[in-house]
Amino acid sequence: MDIVIDAYGEKDLAEMISIWNEIVEEGIAFPQLELLTIDSGKEFFDQQDFVGVAKCDDKVAGLYILHPNNVGRCGHQANTGYAVDSNMRGLKIGESLVRHSLQKAKELGYKLMILNAVVRDNESAIHIYNKLGFIKLGIVPQGFLLKTGEYQDTIVFYRELK
Repeated sequence: MDIVIDAYGEKDLAEMISIWNEIVEEGIAFPQLELLTIDSGKEFFDQQDFVGVAKCDDKVAGLYILHPNNVGRCGHQANTGYAVDSNMRGLKIGESLVRHSLQKAKELGYKLMILNAVVRDNESAIHIYNKLGFIKLGIVPQGFLLKTGEYQDTIVFYRELK
């Protein structure tokens, strides 16, 4: 299975929003509470420095958003969020998205990638970040509100972009 990652186009928007909203509705990984519509999704994605879309057989399988983690003297720090269609998980799409985002962030002049709030139970994401050389900085106790109403720790990771 070939995974092709490229910049998002408006023709991808409906599939992207479906994947994004699925993760928001799961309530175990993304901080957002509101679902995206076509209009709010386009506005949201257009505000990013880059949005990468992974396709398999011309179907959107996942995406990532890339934007500054901070401003001014800390503006060299990038931040991302990754989303993979639940039917496509376990096929290395997430790892491909992370690899692509690291390269794209470097191309855009960022020096560091910061992951602010990786939910402790997101084992597949943590496995990818460890495999790709991210460094665990620490844990934020009860940093994420699960859909169940319980709080779970989050982990802060970073990686230099060389």
